[in-house]
Amino acid sequence: MAEASLGQMIGPAVVLMGAAVVAVPVFRRIGLGSVLGYFAAGLLVGPSVLSLITDAQSILHFSELGVVMFLFVIGLELRPQKLWAMRGQIFGLGFVQVAVATVALALTGAAIFGFSAPVAFIAGAGFVLSSTAVIMSVLQDRGELSSAEGQKSVAILLFEDLMIVPLLAVVAFLSPLSHGQAGWTDIMVAAAALVALLGVARWGLNPFFALLARARTREVLTAGALLVVLGAALLMDAAGLSMAMGAFLAGVMLSSSSYRHQIESDIEPFRGLLMGLFFLAVGMSLDLSIVAVEWQLLLSMLVAFTVAKGAMVYAVARFGGSNHQALHRTSMFLQGGEFAFVLYAAATSGGVIDARENALFVTVVILSMAMTPLFMLAADRLLRGETSMDGVDVPRNLKGRVLLIGFGRFGQIASQLLLSRGVDLAVIDRDPDRIRDAGRYGFKVFFGDGVRLDTLRHSGAGEADAIMVCIDDPKAALQIVELAQHEFPHARLLVRSYDRGHAVELIRAGVDYQIRETVESAYLMGAEGLRALGFAEVDVEEATEDIRQRDTERLSEQVQGGVMSGRDRLFIQPIPEPLIGATAPK
Repeated sequence: MAEASLGQMIGPAVVLMGAAVVAVPVFRRIGLGSVLGYFAAGLLVGPSVLSLITDAQSILHFSELGVVMFLFVIGLELRPQKLWAMRGQIFGLGFVQVAVATVALALTGAAIFGFSAPVAFIAGAGFVLSSTAVIMSVLQDRGELSSAEGQKSVAILLFEDLMIVPLLAVVAFLSPLSHGQAGWTDIMVAAAALVALLGVARWGLNPFFALLARARTREVLTAGALLVVLGAALLMDAAGLSMAMGAFLAGVMLSSSSYRHQIESDIEPFRGLLMGLFFLAVGMSLDLSIVAVEWQLLLSMLVAFTVAKGAMVYAVARFGGSNHQALHRTSMFLQGGEFAFVLYAAATSGGVIDARENALFVTVVILSMAMTPLFMLAADRLLRGETSMDGVDVPRNLKGRVLLIGFGRFGQIASQLLLSRGVDLAVIDRDPDRIRDAGRYGFKVFFGDGVRLDTLRHSGAGEADAIMVCIDDPKAALQIVELAQHEFPHARLLVRSYDRGHAVELIRAGVDYQIRETVESAYLMGAEGLRALGFAEVDVEEATEDIRQRDTERLSEQVQGGVMSGRDRLFIQPIPEPLIGATAPK
C-alpha cells in the first residue's frame, strides 16, 4: 500500500519535471519565454491532450503555494517605509486602473455578450485581476523589478491583490444563497485576521528567528521560514482573504530583519519549483473540449476583454507617462490572473454565475495568461521600431575624433578619460531610456544601432580617428568590427570583449585593442585580497603581474590553437616562494 502510494506520487512528479525540462529550454531558446513553455508543457501532459495527469485542479490548488512564496519574497524586498512611500501609486494609480478597467469590462460583457449586470460585473472584475505570477516573473526575468516602471507595476498588482477582499464581499452580497449580514461578518473577520497577522509579524517574528538561530542548524531555520510563510497564508485563507496577501505582509514585516537574507535563500528553491508547478497546472487546467465546443464565443470574449482592458490600461499609463511606457505596461496587464479563479469559484458556489459561465470565464483567463508572453514580444518589436524618435535624436553628420558606440556603465566610464582631456566624442546608443537619462546629466547621446552601416556613416565613423565599441552584445560587436574594418580601415578599433571566448574572436578579427569587461577589476579585487591578508606591496605587485602575464600568454595560445589551449597557465603551481608565509601575517 505504502509503495503504491509512493509510486502514485512520484509518477506525476516525474511527468511534470520531464515536461518542464524539455519545454522550457526550447521555448526560451526560440524567444517565447519560460512562462509560455510551462503552459505548453502542462497542456501537453494534462487531461486535454495526453492525459498523463488527470487531476489538474488538485495540482493547481497545491501549486498556488508558489504564488504565495513569490509574494513573500517580493515582500522581503519592500521595507515598510518603501511601501508607505508607494502608497500614492498603490491606492492612486492602482485604484484608477482597476476602477476604469472594471467598468469597461462589465459594460463589454453586458453590451456585447448579453450577460446580466451581476454576471457581467463578476466576469469583468475577475479579468481585471492581472496575474501577479506572470507579471512578476516577466519583470524579474527582464531585470525591471527595481525600475521606476517596474515599481508602478508592482504597486498596481498589490492593489489588485487587495481588491480580492472587497470583491469576495460583493459576491457574498450578490449571492441569492446568503444575506448581507454574512458579508459584513466576513469583513470583520478579515479585518481581525489582518490586525493579528500584523501584530505577530511586528513583535513576534524577530524573537522567533533569533531563537531558531541559536540552534545553529540550517534545517531549523528553513523550517521556521516555511512555517512563517505557510502560517500567514493559512491565517488569511481561514479569514476568507488571499493567501498570497498574507505571505506578502509577513515578508514586508521581515524586510528589516537581520535574518532577511537567510530566510530569502531558504525560501528561494521552494518558490522557484512551485512557481513552475503553478504555470504547469494552469496549462493542465485548460479544457480543450470547452474550447472545441465554444471556440467562437471564447475567441470573441478573449478579444473583446483584452481590447477593453488594454484600452483602459493604456489610457491610465499614457496620462502620466510616454507612449513607450504606456505600451510596455499595457502588454503586461492584458491578461486575467490567478485570483480570478478564486473569485469565479466563490461566485459559482454562491449562485451568482452558473457552471457554464464559470468554465467560460476561467478558460478565457487561462488563454489570456498564455498569450501574455506573445503580447510582450509583439510590443517589444513594435516599440523597437517606434521609439527611435520618442524624445531622442538620430545622428546626422556627427563629427568627433572618437566614435563611442554604447553608453552603458562601461561606455560611460570609458568616456570620462577622453572628456577630461577635451577629446571630441560622438556617442550613439540604441536604448532610448538610457539616452534620456544621459541627457539629464548633460551628455548628448544619439539614437543609433552600430551594426547599421548608414548609422556609422551618419555618426562620423568616416572621419573618426578611433572607434570605441563599448556594447555588451558579443555578436553585435563582431558585426561592427567587420563593418568598420571594411568601410573605415583608417580608424583604430578598441572593443570591449564580453568574455575570453569573445576576446579570442576579436583578436583573430584583427582589432587594435580589446579588453574583457571584468578582468581589470578582478585583478584589483584579488590584489586587495592579498593586502587585506597582510602581504607586502611588492609581493602583491609581483603576484598581479605574474597572473597578468600568464593570462596574456594563455590568451595568445588560445588565439593560435583552441579554447582549451594553455590550461597549464590557469593556476600558479607551485606557489611562488616569496608568497609562502614570508610576509603573511603571523
